[in-house]
Amino acid sequence: MIGKKNLVFGFIYLAITAAVGGVMILGHFDDRSAAETNKRVQLGVLQQIVVDDYEVNLEHITPLELAKTNSQAILAISNRINAQKPINTLRSGAHTHGTADALLNIAAGFLLLFLAAPAWIKQTISWMFISGAVLHSGMLFLVSVLGQSWATHLLNGPPGAIGRGLTLAGLVLAGIAAAKWFSSTPVTDAADHKKGKQPEESSLSHQPGLQH
Repeated sequence: MIGKKNLVFGFIYLAITAAVGGVMILGHFDDRSAAETNKRVQLGVLQQIVVDDYEVNLEHITPLELAKTNSQAILAISNRINAQKPINTLRSGAHTHGTADALLNIAAGFLLLFLAAPAWIKQTISWMFISGAVLHSGMLFLVSVLGQSWATHLLNGPPGAIGRGLTLAGLVLAGIAAAKWFSSTPVTDAADHKKGKQPEESSLSHQPGLQH
């Protein structure tokens, strides 16, 4: 079962990306909540000044005080936006790409179970998806989740490009192979067939009357 390793890798990788990504995102929720509260307070103060016709305690607000209030509101909005950025980075980066790579490996694993293609073609497709996941979303996790800055050079360099290329090439090759060798029933690979015969042959050789 050549596709077995893709199924195992895909499900384990999906669990890791879901768990680690979720934990990392939850770690930023407190900062975002604090920034959201501060933004509402500052905007509420500014809104009240406008409703009271730019008066505070029945006195017209001075231009300097109005400028300070505006600045505090603008800074509060900016802090709220900045507090959301790490969450968006994780969601659109390592977490999303890792989940996609995991699901692709699961899909590839099931497809390989139904491909009556030569073993070397199936092995090529299998390792393309696994290698593509490690070199692409794996590097993203090292950078954005584990904070390994050295992996940025690999992600933006040849390894990252190779990872994306392997995944795309694997999709194309899998599509071509499915068009030519897809079977309606699961296919037993040659290696599995040989393994299945070994116990029978060894048991026959130990039966009395069958030895010469």
